[in-house]
Amino acid sequence: TPRMLVPALLVLLFCFRGRAGMSPHFLQQPEDLVVLLGEEARLPCALGAYGGLVQWTKDGLALGGERDLPGWSRYWISGNAASGHHDLHIRPVELEDEAWYECQATQAGLRSRPAQLHILVPPEPPLVLGGPSVSLVAGVPANLTCRSRGDARPTPELLWFRDGIQLDGTTFHQTVPKEGTTGSMESTLSLTPSRRDDGATLVCRAQSQALPVGRDTAITLSLQYPPEVTLSAEPQTVQEGEKVTFLCQATAQPPVTGYRWAKGGSPVLGARGPMLEVLADASFLTEPVSCEVSNAVGSANRSTALDVLFGPILQAKPEPVSVDVGGDASFSCAWRGNPPPRVTWTRRGGSQVLGSGPALRLPSVGPEDAGDYVCRAAPGLPGLGGGAAEARLTVNAPPVVTALHSAPAFLSGPARLQCLVFASPAPEAVVWSWDEGFLAAGSQGRFLVETFPAPEGRGGQSPGLISVLHISGTQESDFSRGFNCSARNRLGEGGTRVSLGRRDLLPTVRIVAGVAAAAMTLLMVITGVTLCCWCYGKASGSFSEQKNMVRIPGSSDGSSSRAPEQEETGSHEDQGPMVLTDHSDPVQDEEGALETKDPTNGYYKVRGVSPPASADSCVTSLQRKSPGIFNLP
Repeated sequence: TPRMLVPALLVLLFCFRGRAGMSPHFLQQPEDLVVLLGEEARLPCALGAYGGLVQWTKDGLALGGERDLPGWSRYWISGNAASGHHDLHIRPVELEDEAWYECQATQAGLRSRPAQLHILVPPEPPLVLGGPSVSLVAGVPANLTCRSRGDARPTPELLWFRDGIQLDGTTFHQTVPKEGTTGSMESTLSLTPSRRDDGATLVCRAQSQALPVGRDTAITLSLQYPPEVTLSAEPQTVQEGEKVTFLCQATAQPPVTGYRWAKGGSPVLGARGPMLEVLADASFLTEPVSCEVSNAVGSANRSTALDVLFGPILQAKPEPVSVDVGGDASFSCAWRGNPPPRVTWTRRGGSQVLGSGPALRLPSVGPEDAGDYVCRAAPGLPGLGGGAAEARLTVNAPPVVTALHSAPAFLSGPARLQCLVFASPAPEAVVWSWDEGFLAAGSQGRFLVETFPAPEGRGGQSPGLISVLHISGTQESDFSRGFNCSARNRLGEGGTRVSLGRRDLLPTVRIVAGVAAAAMTLLMVITGVTLCCWCYGKASGSFSEQKNMVRIPGSSDGSSSRAPEQEETGSHEDQGPMVLTDHSDPVQDEEGALETKDPTNGYYKVRGVSPPASADSCVTSLQRKSPGIFNLP
């Protein structure tokens, strides 16, 4: 059957070939090869049971069958052809030799597997931009770029080293090559140099499979840096008013171009150069002196504070405190000094130390605690002076009302009552009250209220108030009843009773009556004297009219004349008016009668009268005749 014929034919064919001998075959085929540029490349090829023509192809192009390969000067075939060895040699290898190669037994129709020839190109020493000496600024971040050169195959790796130690922090960037060209590789090293890096050597190494040890390019860092400053003061510890010298020293690359001095951040005018001299005061302890040095790269600043010894200076004064009675009161103050001052608390006017330190606490205060408290600072060293500051404690309590002296008043006259009120907080109102009414301000009938600040306040309290109640036209009831002066604030009420005193009118009436009596008596005396003088003057006028008339017996007119003596001693029938005083002396009267005796022995009867007396005698006569009538009290 047909199925049985196929195996039989295969057996016959095998037997036939066995009798004919072995067929051509490859004993060794070429393999992929990597060769450095300029070196020799050898691709092996060995055939068995073949004595015919052997040739090599390059990318499918036949190189020829001769052993020396004419037209290919760097190519040849080596090996014993009889033994079937046909190795291809290329020397020196060039980039154009990189291709696919095959060994072919043309007469046997045999082709080896393709073998690829790889050409390695060692890298050239890389290029560091800015080298061989790269100038950097200390403290300023910088990038160093290393770039590969040539047509290295494969693309090299770029590494950075310092003192044989590979550096981290590098980034890589590869440019895309154009068609027919090779690309380049760049490596960037990022660093922030310091002054210590000045003169350091960095190495960029390009290495690849073609050259594992790589090729290096070294650069030197040249660092520019701003000034490095040191600032000193001599002396460092000083008392106020003493002289201090500051010295500012700096190293810089490039050199220093200027100095600038400041104190507490404010420029010191006129200060130039590396030295400054000042007179120290307390401000130098908290306001450091600084020196700023500049060059072309930048500037640097250093500062120092002096240890200035000074006496206490008040930084925070104690504030007034107002608390309710029974509450706690606290004061605080702050002093600055070097050395720190010793702070104590006392009460103004007292020497007892109530506390020490910057704070004072008074628990459960009462009205007696109100007053001024003193925060006193003593210097830490002798001779530095001291200081004190005070604040007032006001204790809030119910009002305290005190009656002030009020002058007694007359009935139906004006009156004035006063009270003094101390209160903290200030009273809402001061009210006067009595039986039928009350009044806080303004007027009501006979009453008027005025309130005004007292001239002085009590220690620790607000200035007091004086409230005055004016009464016009006092009445009897005003002297017998009491008036209440009261005040109220949020803490309570206080008050006092004020009475109106009465002034007696009797002493005044007596004085007025006495004065009136004296005046009346004087008026009566003057009237009596005037009347007396007038009466006597009239009598003197009648005598003057009759003194020349002579009575002679038998005369036609019946007139007669008597001597003075006879007149005095004669009958009273014919006597004219005459005033006799109680103190008339009979002897003197008799002598007067003798002096007036008629020389005619009575022949002529002449009526005579006494000569007129003076006004004083008139008054005396009245006083003698009427004793006690005009007695002055």
